[in-house]
Amino acid sequence: MLFDKKVLPLHGFCNVNTICFAEMGERIKKLKKIRIHREGTDELLYSMFAIVAIGVVLYRSFDTTIPFIIFIAITGLAWLLMLNFYRCPIRYFNGDTEKMVVAPADGRVVVIEETEENDYFHDRRQLISIFMSPLNVHANWFPVDGRVEFVKHFNGNYHKAWLPKASEENEHADTMIETPDGSRVLVRQIAGAMARRIVTYAKDLEDCYIDEHLGFIKLGSRVDVYLPLGSQVCVKMNQRTTGDQTVIAKLR
Repeated sequence: MLFDKKVLPLHGFCNVNTICFAEMGERIKKLKKIRIHREGTDELLYSMFAIVAIGVVLYRSFDTTIPFIIFIAITGLAWLLMLNFYRCPIRYFNGDTEKMVVAPADGRVVVIEETEENDYFHDRRQLISIFMSPLNVHANWFPVDGRVEFVKHFNGNYHKAWLPKASEENEHADTMIETPDGSRVLVRQIAGAMARRIVTYAKDLEDCYIDEHLGFIKLGSRVDVYLPLGSQVCVKMNQRTTGDQTVIAKLR
């Protein structure tokens, strides 16, 4: 997991009218303050070295600087796009997290509907889906405070992430979370047409909190959140979301 976690009983969560300074201090210590996500560190460094090395060869091999300028312009732009993709803003949710469900990813809301979930719940659930374009931050956050029941990874296809069938047919990783009040929330990381790697830091039976990283998905992809019926939806279709900041729902 991205953060070292101390397993705490679910009763240990703060009550609405109680300020748990010790727990809050422990929680903040666990957060890793990084600007570039660790998933992209090696790729960014190696590609930068390659660009510099090839650029030096081109600069010294021709009497004109035109090949060098064209190469640097194209590869430099590609490197900056990759840098943008791997950026990892430091974020903290401002407010009480009890019963709050925050966006697990930056992107756009593409699905808000009641649906039959037959893999785990075998009943109807409120589904909210967020699509991430290649230009979005691709770090994923835990949408609720709670305890991870299990994490499961499934191989699959690579349909376009916004299509309905992508939720079940594409490669995906499922993380089931039980909140302090006993609600169960399923978070599904889904690979898209361009995505080829899903990383999940969540571990079975560990406590998790809003503000912590759930994982990372490379290139265009999607995150589904399955909530209990009766949850108050706080977003609209096509609304832009900011991971760990936008409240997408409130549990009943």
